[in-house]
Amino acid sequence: MLSWLQRTLFASQPDVRLTRRSARLLRGKYDSALTSNNNRRHWSNADGLSANAANSPEVRRILRNRARYEVANNSYARGIVLTLANDIVGTGPRLQLLTEDAQANRQIELAFNQWAKAVGLAEKLRTLRMAQTQDGEAFAVLISNPRVETDVQLDLRLVEAEQVTTPDLRWNDARAIDGIVFDAAGNPVEYHVLREHPGGGHSFVKDYDRIPADAVLHLFRVDRPGQSRGIPDITPALPLFAMLRDYSLATLDAAKAAAYYAGIIYTDAPPHGETDAVEPLDPIELDRNTLLTMPGGWKMAQLHAEQPTGTYAEFKREVLNEIARCLNMPFNIAAGNSASYNYASGRLDHQTYFKSIRIDQSRIETIVLDRILAAWFDEAVLVDGLLPSGLGPIAEWSHQWFWDGHEHVDPQKEANAQATRLASHTTTLADEYARKGQDWEAQLRQRAKELQLMSELGLAVASPTSSAPTEDDADVDQDEETPVSAE
Repeated sequence: MLSWLQRTLFASQPDVRLTRRSARLLRGKYDSALTSNNNRRHWSNADGLSANAANSPEVRRILRNRARYEVANNSYARGIVLTLANDIVGTGPRLQLLTEDAQANRQIELAFNQWAKAVGLAEKLRTLRMAQTQDGEAFAVLISNPRVETDVQLDLRLVEAEQVTTPDLRWNDARAIDGIVFDAAGNPVEYHVLREHPGGGHSFVKDYDRIPADAVLHLFRVDRPGQSRGIPDITPALPLFAMLRDYSLATLDAAKAAAYYAGIIYTDAPPHGETDAVEPLDPIELDRNTLLTMPGGWKMAQLHAEQPTGTYAEFKREVLNEIARCLNMPFNIAAGNSASYNYASGRLDHQTYFKSIRIDQSRIETIVLDRILAAWFDEAVLVDGLLPSGLGPIAEWSHQWFWDGHEHVDPQKEANAQATRLASHTTTLADEYARKGQDWEAQLRQRAKELQLMSELGLAVASPTSSAPTEDDADVDQDEETPVSAE
């Protein structure tokens, strides 16, 4: 006899045979996981490599070289890389301190901006961002440069990606990835930087410096967990760039072949029919404004290119649109052509692009700018009188970065929207000026000086007027009829 506890436990267990049968019935398949004769070749290169194994030194070298080749020889690739760097970095970020002492804030901001101008910080940031797009990653080493014409002699030495490598890397070292050594927690400890570029005249030299991670800035986009090195942002577009150039050359060749010949003569008569004898491929000289007689039984026709050049523009548009997609860039910015755009579609496309730019700027602030500011502070405290006293520890100084703003496609509508936001107290002057990349305190001080001078000179100050929203502001259909140009 089974006890009460044994009967209860037995009753609570499912029938093993029923469970196995249900498992067989519930077994399913994914169409994407099936391999057939139709998709075998397409998925043949799919692998299960880790992020670092997939981005091996050889793979990164090939991608870098091909990306640089396209950027150097393809005007669209060059323009896209330049435009992206210019839109993200612009004329350079500007520091704004947010401590309670406004005068001290202005003093520090002025000193930092003077240093940034002396070392060409904006230009170096644009170069770093271009390197990330075409090389996959960018490196900068914090150094002391005695030729910097400011009290703080901090500087950035830019290093190309292939120069950060370990020639004698031991592949059994799990904490070392080509050029970078990590600690047990996965934090970079040191970087190995070749003293000479491997593509230089002394490429056989493999000497390298071990630079502490605190002195190295490494900018790249992390696409996979555990990824330590980057690949070019335009990697998915490299075959498309090649395709676009090949198609353009083929179209040009077809048009040139058709233009080489004024026409051809042919006959519909049978091989031994009643036609005059004509030598095959014999050229005939033609004069302008003359009538031409053909041999008996022969006709003249103009040579036409059979290649479908009529679809050339549409093909280029689709390929460029696909190229720009991997960079979150709208077509009209990538192509430098807004002929087919209107206000509504332009604004919608640019919202995604500007959001991507803000995310990129935020990453640059965290990885590059904040670390540069900390290093600048470390040296600035050693200079007598450069930093004001009484502000407390530097680590507690709140700050933010201003970037160049983006002009609106319709300034009048944006001005009306701005006035509405301020009147309804849904925004602040700081936020509105930040949209334009400006410091609201500096702008208000400048405006106060202008009003004071205008008053002293007896000039009338125009009162602000706001126009009420019109039907065009609210009617999307009306907006769609208004073409716009590229920003």
